[in-house]
Amino acid sequence: MGMEFSELSAERSVASIPVEGNRQPAGLLHGGAYVVLAESLGSMAANIHAGPGRYAVGIELSASHTRSATSGRVTGTCTAIHLGGTLTTHEIVLTDDEGRRCSTVRITNIIRDAR
Repeated sequence: MGMEFSELSAERSVASIPVEGNRQPAGLLHGGAYVVLAESLGSMAANIHAGPGRYAVGIELSASHTRSATSGRVTGTCTAIHLGGTLTTHEIVLTDDEGRRCSTVRITNIIRDAR
């Protein structure tokens, strides 16, 4: 995927992927690539929030793709909506190199105690 992280915390995380190598047959960034980037950001942020001796697991994800990227990089910015003791919810906005929104993803994770 070529994912590169530039910021990582429970409240805000940022990473990007190249369009090259992640295209679908029509030459557009594959919709699944947006989701992989978003879920990686949201899950990692939730696991940071969970803290030692706990872990987060995704239980719900929704994605709306509104624009297609055809070149350059796509950047995901993950922002916490809710950071609770048992659930977290994050919104991830994915933009192209010109800052145009391409996809919006929302993920909810449940926090469990490690066994």
